[in-house]
Amino acid sequence: MFNIEGGCYAKCIKLSEAHEPQIYRAIRFGAVLENVVMDGTMRTIDYDDASLTENTRVAYPLTYIDGAVLPSIGGHPNNVVFLTCDAFGVLPPISRLSPAQAMYHFLSGYTAKVAGTEKGVTEPQATFSACFGAPFLPLPPQRYATMLGEKLERHGAACWLVNTGWSGGGYGVGKRMNLKYTRATVKAALAGELRDVSYAPDPVFGVSVPQSCPGVPSEVLTPRSTWADGAAFDAKAKELAGLFNKNFAMFEDVSSDIAAAAPTV
Repeated sequence: MFNIEGGCYAKCIKLSEAHEPQIYRAIRFGAVLENVVMDGTMRTIDYDDASLTENTRVAYPLTYIDGAVLPSIGGHPNNVVFLTCDAFGVLPPISRLSPAQAMYHFLSGYTAKVAGTEKGVTEPQATFSACFGAPFLPLPPQRYATMLGEKLERHGAACWLVNTGWSGGGYGVGKRMNLKYTRATVKAALAGELRDVSYAPDPVFGVSVPQSCPGVPSEVLTPRSTWADGAAFDAKAKELAGLFNKNFAMFEDVSSDIAAAAPTV
C-alpha cells in the first residue's frame, strides 16, 4: 500500500550511483531493502551479489526523489507510453502508434520475461500478456482496448511504444538498450520534440519510427542499422511478427482497423 499510494519499488541488482543516481540516493533511512546481501558487521550492501536472487528490490517514498512532483495527481495525459523489452532486438527504441496500432499492441502486450523477474527464467523469453497484465483483468481484454481507444481519441493523446530491450542484435548478440537513449526518447516525446520530425514506417511492424531524436544517434532509431547482418535482422523481425500474429489469433472479434495494425510477414 505504501508504494501504491506514493512510493517506488525499484530493482537494485547491480545498482550504482553513476548509472541510476536518483534510486541510489533514495536508499537511506526509511527505505526498505528486499533480498539484498548485506555485510552484517559493516552494514554495507553489495548490490552486485545475486546469490539470493536477481530480483533484489528497494521501496522508498516518492519524497526521496529529487524533483518529484507532489501531489502526484494530474489531468488527462497528452502522451501514453507502452514499455516493452524486446529480446529479439528488432523493435525501434521508440515509435509512434496510431489509435488502431495502440489498441493492437495493448491487446498483444508483448515483452520478454527476463532473469530475476520469474523463477526459472535465466535468459529472456518472449511473452504476450493482454493489456500488459492479463492475470489481473476481470473483464475481457477487448473491453479495455476499446476504452483506451476511446480515451485516446477523446483527449487527443499520442501513444508511443518504447523498447527497453536489445539493440544491435538479439539476446546473446546485441546489448540492452542504453538507458540514456531510453530516457532521451521518452523525454523528447513528452516535451513534444518528436511532433514535427520526419517519420518512416517500420517495414514489418508498420509503426511510425522517428528519423531523429535529441540525444539519440540516428542509426539507433532504426534497429536494422545497428545489426551487423541485415539478413539476420530481417529473419528475426519476421520471426517476431509471426509470434505476434499467432498470439493475436485469439482476438477474432476485433474491428478491421485493429486487425490491420498487425505486422506483415
